[in-house]
Amino acid sequence: MTEPQHLHDVLVHLRRIIRATDLQSKRVVKTCGLTIPQIMVLRSIAELGDVTVRCISDNVSLSQATVTTILNRLEERKYVERVRGQKDKRVVNARLTELGNSVLQSAPPLLHEKFVNEFTSLKEWEQTQILSSLQRVAIMLDAESLDAAPFLDINTTLE
Repeated sequence: MTEPQHLHDVLVHLRRIIRATDLQSKRVVKTCGLTIPQIMVLRSIAELGDVTVRCISDNVSLSQATVTTILNRLEERKYVERVRGQKDKRVVNARLTELGNSVLQSAPPLLHEKFVNEFTSLKEWEQTQILSSLQRVAIMLDAESLDAAPFLDINTTLE
C-alpha cells in the first residue's frame, strides 16, 4: 500500500469517528433533550448523591467552570437543585430532582459505553497500542491539552 493511501485511509477513519460522535450527539438531544455532558453530570450526581462541583468535576473529568455552567442549565430546567451541606453550611451540593431522575431514565445508552465494552475486551497490548496511537494523533492535531472528558461528544459547548 502506498503512503498516500495510508494517509487517505487514516483521514477517512478519523472522519468516521467524528461523524459517529456527531450523529450520537444529535440522537441523544432528540431523544431526551439533553447533551451528552449534561447526561454525564446527571449520572454523576445520581451515582454520588449530594455532591460538590469539585467531586462532579473529578468524576466526569471536566473543569469545575464547565461543570458549574452545566449545573446552571440543569438547575434552570429543574433537573438539579443546589442544597447546603448538612455538616458544613458553607458547602453547596448538587442534588438530583425527581424530574432530573426521570429525564435521566429516558436517556439512551451513550456511544462511549459501547466503546468501553469493546475496548476492555481487548488484550492489554492491544489497549496500549490504541492508547499510544491516539495520544500521537492528539499531538498531531494540537489537541493534547484540550479539556476533554471520557465520553464521545462533539458539541463545541459543554453546556
